[in-house]
Amino acid sequence: MSTRSQSATNFSEEVQRHSVHTLVFRSLKRTHDMFLSCQGMLPPIDEEAEKIKKLVKARDCYGLVFDKVERNKINMKKSQPNHPKSDSLDIYKDNHLPLAITDNPEKVNKNTETSMVLSSPSTQNIAAANRLINHIMPKPKWHPPWKLYRVISGHLGWVRCVTVEPGNEWFATGAADRVIKIWDLATGKLKLSLTGHVSTVRGLQVSPRHPYLFSCGEDRQVKCWDLEHNKVVRHYHGHLSAVYSLALHPTIDVLLTAGRDSTARVWDMRTKANVHTLTGHTNTVASVVAHEFEPQVLTGSHDCTIRLWDLAAGKTRATLTNHKKSVRSLVLHPKVYMFASASPDNIKQWTCPDGKFVQNLTGHNAIVNCMAVNSDGVLMSGANNGSMYAWDWRTGYNFQRMQAPVQPGSMDSEAGVFAMAFDNSGTRLITAEADKTIKLYREDDTATEESHPINWKPDIIRRRKY
Repeated sequence: MSTRSQSATNFSEEVQRHSVHTLVFRSLKRTHDMFLSCQGMLPPIDEEAEKIKKLVKARDCYGLVFDKVERNKINMKKSQPNHPKSDSLDIYKDNHLPLAITDNPEKVNKNTETSMVLSSPSTQNIAAANRLINHIMPKPKWHPPWKLYRVISGHLGWVRCVTVEPGNEWFATGAADRVIKIWDLATGKLKLSLTGHVSTVRGLQVSPRHPYLFSCGEDRQVKCWDLEHNKVVRHYHGHLSAVYSLALHPTIDVLLTAGRDSTARVWDMRTKANVHTLTGHTNTVASVVAHEFEPQVLTGSHDCTIRLWDLAAGKTRATLTNHKKSVRSLVLHPKVYMFASASPDNIKQWTCPDGKFVQNLTGHNAIVNCMAVNSDGVLMSGANNGSMYAWDWRTGYNFQRMQAPVQPGSMDSEAGVFAMAFDNSGTRLITAEADKTIKLYREDDTATEESHPINWKPDIIRRRKY
């Protein structure tokens, strides 16, 4: 037998000397010895610290309740000077009043006997709770439901973007067939087709001050079309990959684009110069919007963040990290100094200029591709599965849910809503969809508050949940 075979035999005998049970026990003992000093001898709980922690949490969650209850106790003591000084709870028991929040405690004290006859303490508790809910979350404004009134066919591929002309006479759409089509808003008839892109058109904007239409696409091209001659007059070169979104600054001649190269770029509209390259996102920038006031540029990305930019410096002003999934759409309210962001986890509302969180709009459990908001406070959201939700901007109440009908001959999977826009009057909604159609919606004139009542169930926790 060779030396190698002998050493192998000795090694196998050494391994087999100890049973599996012994080896496992040794391993457990080593683990126990290692973690004994960390977990086996924890310091005693500081009761005072625990008490302070609970008080802080209670004050944070129920501060309004505590303040109003204390105010009620003080007012009741003032209204009963002859009553012996005792605990506030005894005063409530003697008067048979509930421990509740009331809008006018003094009035309740004066009408104690009447309130005892009219309602029980439990009823008063419920009424007081309702008053508190109405104070924290006001009842939503009634909006008429929206209904489909026109379907336009003409594109040969998925319709990916839509924009309305400032004069409200026509709108433009871009699609995967590489064609930009211009449609009459009143009749839905095709007016013009513009060809020039060599890949899917992903973004369109019409300038409010110039006869220009701007477009971008997956061919990395950003084009400026002269609408008087219907031809391309400028190209903006610089993006390294597909360009997914573009926006025009409302007051200065600046164009903003964003795409798959994780950057947003600021262009001088006339000289075609790349003024700034806004870097910081770590994934595709899916949406960019421009604002007249600070922050003038906002971007939403697949890296789950929203960035607010200082346009003059070309640097990030704030980064919002509340979303847990890709941010695919941003929209600015036309009247209120706020904006909303859409993600598969939920829709969030924020205030400008610092991006302070306001509330979540939950319930649209799908990949939300697009949003639009009108001056009446109606926020519409469209998703990959063809679902469309209508929300009241102020309260976040979801007053309507629709499913976009698929064009006959299309697959059910081609029900996605990729883009949407209100016309300038806010009374018509245009959607661009995966079944190669454009759909137009308007408010139902026959609906009333009685036929479509507000089914309002406020969720106080939703406002505090990030």
